[in-house]
Amino acid sequence: MNGATRRLLRLGIIVVHDGVMAAISFVAALALRLGGNPLDYSRELVFTATPVFTAVAVCVFAAMKLHQGVWRYASLPEALQIARAAAVAILVFLFVLFWMTRIEALPRSALVINWFVLVALLAGSRVAYRMVKDKKIFGLTPRVDSARIPVLLIGAHDGTDMFIRAMSSTPNAHYQVVGIVDARDSRVGRRIRGIEVLGGTAALDEIMERLTKAGRRPHRFVVTEPQLTGAPMRDLLGLADGYGISLSRLPRITDFTPGDEQAVEPRPVAIEDLLGRPQQVLDRTAMAGLIRNRRVLVTGAGGTIGGELARQVAALGPAHLTLLDHAEFALYEADQEIAECAAETPRDQVLADVRDGPRMAGVIADYRPDLVFHAAALKHVPMVEAHPEEGVLTNAIGTRNVADACLQGGVKAMVLISTDKAVNPASVMGASKRVAESYCQALNLAGGEPGGGTATRFMTVRFGNVLGSTGSVVPLFQRQLARGGPLTVTHPDMKRYFMTVREAVELVLEATVLGTEEDASAAIFVLDMGEPIKIIDLARQMIRLAGHDPDGDIAIEITGLRPGEKLTEELFYEAETTETTRYPGVLVARPQPLDRALLNSGLAELERAARAGDGVALRAALARLAPDYDPALTDAIAGHGAR
Repeated sequence: MNGATRRLLRLGIIVVHDGVMAAISFVAALALRLGGNPLDYSRELVFTATPVFTAVAVCVFAAMKLHQGVWRYASLPEALQIARAAAVAILVFLFVLFWMTRIEALPRSALVINWFVLVALLAGSRVAYRMVKDKKIFGLTPRVDSARIPVLLIGAHDGTDMFIRAMSSTPNAHYQVVGIVDARDSRVGRRIRGIEVLGGTAALDEIMERLTKAGRRPHRFVVTEPQLTGAPMRDLLGLADGYGISLSRLPRITDFTPGDEQAVEPRPVAIEDLLGRPQQVLDRTAMAGLIRNRRVLVTGAGGTIGGELARQVAALGPAHLTLLDHAEFALYEADQEIAECAAETPRDQVLADVRDGPRMAGVIADYRPDLVFHAAALKHVPMVEAHPEEGVLTNAIGTRNVADACLQGGVKAMVLISTDKAVNPASVMGASKRVAESYCQALNLAGGEPGGGTATRFMTVRFGNVLGSTGSVVPLFQRQLARGGPLTVTHPDMKRYFMTVREAVELVLEATVLGTEEDASAAIFVLDMGEPIKIIDLARQMIRLAGHDPDGDIAIEITGLRPGEKLTEELFYEAETTETTRYPGVLVARPQPLDRALLNSGLAELERAARAGDGVALRAALARLAPDYDPALTDAIAGHGAR
């Protein structure tokens, strides 16, 4: 029997079943209303009205697509659909019977009774079918496989219900739920699909003892609470580590792909779950309005931030997307990713270096972007300390080249991606980004210079470390864990701000909306990074997430500060005034501007020193442009003089 035949057979069975239920409900309603055999009341009514009601019901059910419901997953929405269909069927029958007989013999209240009986028969048969399939009828329960992993669920929410339902209805499920823990006292002692809420997280010791004595000790905690992140998640990780069990979490319900709701599989707790910052509500309509039908150029498109920017921009419907990078393979990979996720987006790839001013001017003139996201940068602090001329030429001179090209080409807005290391910089990398910020700020406050049309708006978005980006600490720790350790930390008191790459780019786009629509003087936007995290604590948490003991299995080694590193980073200068915006997570800073003539002459001097490879003159020029930068401090940390 092929698939089409099976579908037709199934449809026929459902139609016959629902028709029979309709006939039975009508006769039963008459019997209940009359208190006896309806044939004794009126044989003509029974034999005339019953087939009419059955035919009407079958037609109404077909029109309302009642047959499309999957009985295996019958639930409240299906019951509501049945109730609506039954009501419509009875109303239609009422009009048909009135046309045929003026409803002379039918007791009116029988129709109300009929509705209740029909709903009960149709819904009841579907629920009974599901219970049989789930083996929850006649006292039967699914056979507990000893190979199943006993788990304790953290949170009593929609995800909890979905997980328990999936585990109970799947014969080869991997997990057996032994209890639920929830922070709300009002739910303690209650049950979700037969599983008891045993208590709150504060009572975990007692709960674990009770389950152990009952022979049901969990081997894993599974977090079903979608908002559980940050410090509570870190505390829970520590508790799980103390019990010697692993910690997982369910994907958010919104992460499931259509048709995949039954594939509920816990995933390991990711490091971003421990950051302690709630997910911001995004103004996606405004973000789409910013990008849709506009021409966009992204520099550094082969990097972590530039690549994510390109992917998110491509998803928002630009008129054209230009990907620019100086690294051939990185640019190729970025283009391939766009081809996979947004192949319909018109785009071009440009192999070019932002250090080349004439080349940047030519690119802007050729591709005529409305928006330019400038993410190209050298960001590895010790590497730039060792090669300061490279960092200056890319970060400072490259930004000037792109900004000047935007002015000449009449670009509507340019967005500079900056870093918290530009605040009170202790490194060439941070100082070069500070100079880049100052140049864009000076151009913005000057109102731009009309070149190919409208004056250009310049803005800067400043944030801290991005988890998983190239050269960041998380990939380093992952490689060290894979080798069995040790994990290297430069100082036990070092702290950093962290956010995920997707979160960073989404907030960059929101900040750009603000910068293009609101006060032109708001040149620097700062992303709220929450609280800084100790790097040594991050190392311990990653060791625990890998299932190891940070004090026994995997060692942590203190290696000492590297050139240009600070113990803590800052998001603002003390002299900068900060204000909130209409978007949570995006702040605006209004720094003291530098003289534009001084900037131009200083950048010319800085470029000469960089191209000549004169490290002493380069650092001196940087210190004049970024007065908070002290080259002597870097030299003291590095243990050697300036090049």
